[in-house]
Amino acid sequence: MSNQKVWFITGCSTGFGRELAKAVLQKGDYVVVTARNKLDIKDIVDPYPDSSIACALDVTNAEQIDESVKIAIERFGKIDILVNNAGIGYFSTIEESDEREVRKMFEINYFGLIQLTSKVLPYLRKEKSGFIVNFSSIGGLMSFPSVGHYNATKFAVEGYSEALSKELVGTNIKVLIVEPGPFRTDWAGRSAVAENIKISEYSDTSAVKDSMREGSGKEAGDPVRAAHAIIEVVESTKPPLRLLLGEIALNNAYVKLGELKNDFDNWKDLTLSADFPK
Repeated sequence: MSNQKVWFITGCSTGFGRELAKAVLQKGDYVVVTARNKLDIKDIVDPYPDSSIACALDVTNAEQIDESVKIAIERFGKIDILVNNAGIGYFSTIEESDEREVRKMFEINYFGLIQLTSKVLPYLRKEKSGFIVNFSSIGGLMSFPSVGHYNATKFAVEGYSEALSKELVGTNIKVLIVEPGPFRTDWAGRSAVAENIKISEYSDTSAVKDSMREGSGKEAGDPVRAAHAIIEVVESTKPPLRLLLGEIALNNAYVKLGELKNDFDNWKDLTLSADFPK
């Protein structure tokens, strides 16, 4: 295998996962390409029979997690880079959300991610190196109306990933949190569920939801360029913990930083007054 790396990528049927798998194969590395339906990724692996393998993987299915990791190790002997990309969206106000849909989204966006990571980590530690790439969102740094529960799943990914990166200091295993803005990945299309917003007080939120969904397929972000950006970070000698993708993500992140600084500075005296007197 020489210096070729083995990538394990979830959610490859569309969007970031699909473009990343294609880009990695084109550059000559090995890829375990996964999706819930293997037929959706057949066109990715067929041109690369020696360097890729397709696995059926629903990240909420523990048996499929075990089996796909086992197949990866049997085929390639190791895993170097785990990319937790699989995820779904959900549009609704907080008050009108369907708890079943919210729990389903958490199972995919968060619990599936941590379960797969737990299965792969022993192999990364055995190799004394590796990379874990966890997809968050600009919605993991700041919240937006109509996707509050989606934001919550990505805030969870952020907290988990940051803690994991600190626990892995000294192991030579790196963690990258990917924070895209709007990209043409069909996230707001077939990969999302949307509830009808009926409460009149949320009419503005309903308009935001409709705007997000109507913009699907017209976003500024290019998944192909994003894939190459992720590869560049993984191959860098001093990778960041967080990678914002797209101008909208960057602009919103700076807005969030400003909001935090404003609150911290304006309420500094009251904050400090909460300690025991020195």
